[in-house]
Amino acid sequence: MSLIRWLSLPLLAMVVPAGFAVWAFPQGLSLARTAGIVAGWLGCGLLLVSLLLMVREVEVARWLGGLERMYRWHHRTGVVAYLALLAHPLLLAADGFAESPALAWQALAPVDESWPVWSGWLALILLMAGLTITFMRRLPYRAWRWLHAGLGVAVLFGLLHLVLLGIDEPVLPILAAAMLILAWRAMRDELGLAARPYIVESVRRVAAGTIEISLRPLATSLTAMPGQFVLVAFLTGANYRGCGEFHPFSVSSIDRNGVLRIGVKALGDCTRRMQSIQPGVPARVQGAFGSFLAGPPPASQLWVAGGIGVTPFIALLRAGGITSPTLLLYLYKTEAEAAFLAELRALAAETPFLTLQTVETGELLPDLERLLPDAHCLGCRDCYLCGPPELTAALKPALRKRGIAARRIHFENFDFR
Repeated sequence: MSLIRWLSLPLLAMVVPAGFAVWAFPQGLSLARTAGIVAGWLGCGLLLVSLLLMVREVEVARWLGGLERMYRWHHRTGVVAYLALLAHPLLLAADGFAESPALAWQALAPVDESWPVWSGWLALILLMAGLTITFMRRLPYRAWRWLHAGLGVAVLFGLLHLVLLGIDEPVLPILAAAMLILAWRAMRDELGLAARPYIVESVRRVAAGTIEISLRPLATSLTAMPGQFVLVAFLTGANYRGCGEFHPFSVSSIDRNGVLRIGVKALGDCTRRMQSIQPGVPARVQGAFGSFLAGPPPASQLWVAGGIGVTPFIALLRAGGITSPTLLLYLYKTEAEAAFLAELRALAAETPFLTLQTVETGELLPDLERLLPDAHCLGCRDCYLCGPPELTAALKPALRKRGIAARRIHFENFDFR
């Protein structure tokens, strides 16, 4: 990733809220009141950036370093915005504390205040509820998604708070921008207008609880490369009731005729239902996103796959995309659950550069210190990791202990929504 692209998100997250704060910086007020006003405008700017980073457009994601990176910054800016907006009433209350503690308490519990003030509190409460839901990963995905969308309502109430206070000079354009972003997201992403029509051509089982679905384009096919992922929503067919929700799936193959294949493991309600999907089911596909395995260097490589995380590697092997010595360490709970295992063994037998090492781990993480090559064998290898978050979290420090520089450790975020 170029330096300009790497800096684009941090600069966006700093410049927009800083511009708001500079524009609204008050003169002649106390320190606490000034800080309270600045905190409110910083939070407003950060929320606008967070909204912008929800948009799933291929070109925007490519420029900003990938959809997963955008989502991480969407989360970060949302959390910092909440903290700034929480500080806003606290600092305003602190301004009145020196005069009277009762006056400060009235600012924090405005029972008798007007609707302009209550609209601000309602926005903060909705924002607090939305962020709480964000961290509740055990909620069913559909419930989580709709409750998380309530954060957009919190933004609109926050802007209403400013309008009712009579601050309309910059707020109306901001309100228009926020509503445009929300409408764009709803139409392009949630309603699928940015997606392309596909149909399930075939389904084959590649392991217990895992299938590979072939999707044939009904219009212009999208462009994808090994290591990328797509967002797919399966609709209702003759004998299948689709979830209608977009979920990320790694691409397992891209055929010349535009047929796209994805690996689907039963990990939740929707993906469990997909295990019974049949040919003829319509689908909508967005993407492709991601840059994992894009342009692998000619130096030797270490690939570590955990479970269904082997999918991007099988895609690259099918495409004949390795030209340097490569060790694939494939970890799975049981051999019955090891997706593409027979095909991987066949590919390893006929691919001169590929060495395959398979390990049945059971339910616990294996002893990575024993499994990973020693520092001398790793040498200047680039390491590519794809699997459950706990596996990636354990692998990164283990590789660093063997002298592998952070810039040589590449990993796919396997657990994002």
